Amino acid sequence: MKTVALLALDTAAARWATYADVRIVQMRNRALTTKNGRVGHASESESLGVGVRVIANGAWGFSASADLSDAAVVATAARAVEIAKASARVKRQDVHLAPEPAAVAEWTTPYKVDPFSTSVEQNLGLLLKVDAEVRAVAGVTLAETGMTFAREESWFLSSEGADIHQTKYSTGAGYTAYAFAGSEIQKRSYPNSFGGQWQNRGYEQIEEMKLVENARRVAEEAVALHRAEQCPEGVFTIILDGSQLGLQIHESIGHPIELDRVLGMEANFAGTSFLTLEKLGSLRYGSDLVNVVADARQEHGPGLGTFAYDDEGVAAQSTPIITNGRFTGYLSSRETAHTIGATRSGGTLRAEGWNRLPIIRMTNISILPGEKPLTLEQLIADTEHGVYLETNKSWSIDDKRYNFQFGCEIGWEIRNGKRVRMLKNPSYSGITTEFWNSMDAICSRDEWTLWGTPNCGKGQPQQVVGTGHGASPARFRNINVGSAYKS
Repeated sequence: MKTVALLALDTAAARWATYADVRIVQMRNRALTTKNGRVGHASESESLGVGVRVIANGAWGFSASADLSDAAVVATAARAVEIAKASARVKRQDVHLAPEPAAVAEWTTPYKVDPFSTSVEQNLGLLLKVDAEVRAVAGVTLAETGMTFAREESWFLSSEGADIHQTKYSTGAGYTAYAFAGSEIQKRSYPNSFGGQWQNRGYEQIEEMKLVENARRVAEEAVALHRAEQCPEGVFTIILDGSQLGLQIHESIGHPIELDRVLGMEANFAGTSFLTLEKLGSLRYGSDLVNVVADARQEHGPGLGTFAYDDEGVAAQSTPIITNGRFTGYLSSRETAHTIGATRSGGTLRAEGWNRLPIIRMTNISILPGEKPLTLEQLIADTEHGVYLETNKSWSIDDKRYNFQFGCEIGWEIRNGKRVRMLKNPSYSGITTEFWNSMDAICSRDEWTLWGTPNCGKGQPQQVVGTGHGASPARFRNINVGSAYKS
């Protein structure tokens, strides 16, 4: 692979590119689903290709190919330079890259069991067992399960001397129980909605999730929701479970801190951002308890945003995004770092695959747990009247990431520190900064989970990558509740 990459670099240099990098990426994916006792989908795929990114005449050019023959690699690199020179005719300013040491490194996701060493039959057998457990509950009308593995091996070489070889594994699984009654559909998902839980780990992730053990409880809750009362509408204290808080972080913190959105360089998918540059260091984003980091390092955890180096060879870092409620950082690249006065990229440039140009993406955007010992049950016990919401069902947020509304699968009314009744169709809404400033409690490390979001979309053509969001359950005061799903 290095021979292929060096040929591309030599070709770009011979055509007067002032900078070039090459990514060769080999992907393997396995995706399995079941539906009501039958296999719904089973596929295994592989791809291999090369992407060449160059700067010539002060502008970017990019080209990619699935053909790694010498002739095709030379043609791909030459095309990238041609595109850069054409782009230079309409550039506003020259591209300048923040300096970065040229790394030479090997890195692999820590794992115990290679997920691809397990058989499709073994995987489907587990999913069908979960499926059967869900359907054993009277009132369940549809059971869906899924499991996905991915292996990404990449080689990154640059004209500056970087030579990085990384292999990343990710594993995810989950299921949903649906109950149809009359004109209403209720559902419960485990361990999270929209595919379950995902991390950069091996098959041990599946073995630790206790999928079968939780199946009947989840199914029983889906059925019970039909007997539950509608979530009341009004202004309440709310407690969000960790998975819902993770999605809240994703939508109202993760996307608006992407510096290319802020600068207007990327607005094709879901808009720009309210976090304009003058707000850095001055905006009161949340209460003093809100501390958020963008952390791609392995020590943060096996999140879908964990790696050793990003897709332009910048080492993984931890960037303070919100510090004691104050807005302190963006997600940046080598090209954009100077716009915020930074001398180095934040290491957040990533691409979906070899045939996509890397763009700024979330890593693991996590809220740090509370310092004082506090469990979810203790937080509920400390709440006189409110609503506890669990597991996302729907979301909506404006194109600047400021006004939002979320629906959850299930809720519980809290009175005098106890859950007194189940609520169906709970929802809440707010304005980003007002919402985060209303947070007055967050659970400690024992309740903290690094959740995986495998389907974050951005760009045109759209790129789908995985992100991580660490969160503990947290409490928010004076929140508008219940308007999304009126009875």
